Amino acid sequence: MTTTSASTTDHLIDQQVIDGQAGYTKSFLNIYDLAVFKGTAPLAWHCSPAVSRQMYDTCLGANHVEIGVGTGYLLDNATFPVADPKITLVDLNPNSLAHTAQRLNRYDVTTVRANVLEPLPLEERAYDSVGMSYLLHCVPGSIKEKGIALKHAAAVVRPGGVVFGATVLSSGVPVSARGRWTMNYLNKRGDFHNQEDNYDDLRDQLAQYFPRFQLTSRGCVGIWRAWTTD
Repeated sequence: MTTTSASTTDHLIDQQVIDGQAGYTKSFLNIYDLAVFKGTAPLAWHCSPAVSRQMYDTCLGANHVEIGVGTGYLLDNATFPVADPKITLVDLNPNSLAHTAQRLNRYDVTTVRANVLEPLPLEERAYDSVGMSYLLHCVPGSIKEKGIALKHAAAVVRPGGVVFGATVLSSGVPVSARGRWTMNYLNKRGDFHNQEDNYDDLRDQLAQYFPRFQLTSRGCVGIWRAWTTD
């Protein structure tokens, strides 16, 4: 495993960005899979983890970047197109990076600590795929503002490569009463920053940075696949 540190973390990072990832402590990561993929995803957001697993199985490339790594659950359960993929993990939280790198230690894994709102410290146009699952709703700002993360992801994907992901939206999609309560609670805690996130804005951001994309929703989760120019 190789570890690098982005220069973007050497200066002041907006406090809300720090707060959005601070909850990913070592103890929370031990229950994250149960809380998210067995809990909020199917029960509050009405999006089965099978939806995310299917997206990974169909989008992953041999040289993959994962931005906002969580615990690595989706990568750990995914089917890669090759037996020996290269995986670059990008996150601001060192606990998530260490946890996921250990979980995926059967692969060639590199970890990079970076802020997704700034250009990524990765080689441009070099990777086959980028995953961004359940990340954007944790990043401060509206989709119009934090959509810059999509631009940064697009910059590191090779021509014809894919950027894919999912995010919990607060409007433009059906939100159940349980989902709305959970969303409000997580926003008050500072774990979520998605009160202004809506389906149309996500679509517009994808259209701004990619020549071709697919956007759907399952429950209140926006799910996309977007391709760079060949």
